[in-house]
Amino acid sequence: MSKKPNSINTALVRVDYNVPIQNGKILDLKRIEASLPTLNYLIEHNTPIVLMSHLGRPKNINPAYSLKILIKPIERLLNKKVIFIENPQQINIPIGSIGLLENLRFYSGEKQNDRSFCEQLAKLGDFYINDAFGASHREHASISGIKEFFPNKNYKGLLLESELHQLNILKKNPKSPYTIIVGGSKIGSKIHMLEAFLDIADNILVGGGMAFPFIKYSGGDIGQSICQDSELDIVKSFLNKAKLSKTKIIFPLDFLVTKDLVSKEHQKIVDSYKIPMELMGVDIGPKTISLFNEYIINSQSIMWNGPMGVSEINDFSHGTRSLAESIKIATNSGAYSLIGGGDTASDISRFGFEKSFSFISTGGGAMLEFFKNPNLIGFEKLKNLK
Repeated sequence: MSKKPNSINTALVRVDYNVPIQNGKILDLKRIEASLPTLNYLIEHNTPIVLMSHLGRPKNINPAYSLKILIKPIERLLNKKVIFIENPQQINIPIGSIGLLENLRFYSGEKQNDRSFCEQLAKLGDFYINDAFGASHREHASISGIKEFFPNKNYKGLLLESELHQLNILKKNPKSPYTIIVGGSKIGSKIHMLEAFLDIADNILVGGGMAFPFIKYSGGDIGQSICQDSELDIVKSFLNKAKLSKTKIIFPLDFLVTKDLVSKEHQKIVDSYKIPMELMGVDIGPKTISLFNEYIINSQSIMWNGPMGVSEINDFSHGTRSLAESIKIATNSGAYSLIGGGDTASDISRFGFEKSFSFISTGGGAMLEFFKNPNLIGFEKLKNLK
């Protein structure tokens, strides 16, 4: 910073505390822990802090998505009292405490990037820090419009700086063979972003829910597996571009299928193009695991975004775990590995592999979007904090 933070000026910090929650319990604190370098730096300089974040995708105010659940973990990690702010117009943060604003997505002005809401938020601080890499591709009030109200007082958090440094390793000079692995269920947006890797990556391995629209488009039977017909045109466009590139696109050979995610009945391995009508694909099969692992082990640069199945259910996590183990081996042999996406990061943590890769990004969509457009809306007009 041109002028160090001090006890007079309050830092308004956009963090990404979109943590996984199940049955009212936080499953993983990694996204909160990732923000600690920035927050501790501000605390060391006696700077009052107001935190703001989103959690989930609530349509409006919904107690199940309240950030109140984060108060105790933040207090424990920072050894500071957290004052909860019910709405942006109500603030009184005692010296030595940290303010935490209620879920930004409870307010319609956040996603609409509404100017009056931006102004409301801006009154909570004297300077602005974006440390929410995972949300930096969103043109939302707390990421985009708010910066107008802090002329020359907009900064990158230390996490954001670290993310950009690591992503630029793959952006500017990936070693070949370079393999991208994509899975998960956010199909439409990811396929658009994958176009940025054509003629850059040597291989793109497509697994998990991502694979089903491709298989269906190619005439395969996918049973009850996830797929929206609106995605088929996107698949067609991508495959036409891929044919003209040097990048290999590799799809699953087989899947583990079941009739129901809860009862887990009728589990069996089937050909990826012949899933019975009443069954759904829930994990990649052994032939696919073997095929994908062969590409991974022979790669020098690896980027992975999205699980290979419904990996939060142990019965359907074998493919995701196996690929994680192969990436770990490749990393130990000198490959650079970048992992991203909330579900993938949670899986890695559950498997006990947090320290097995070159870098684990706090962003999924933002990570892929960066490779398509490194000048994301959230990075504009930001200076370095230190």
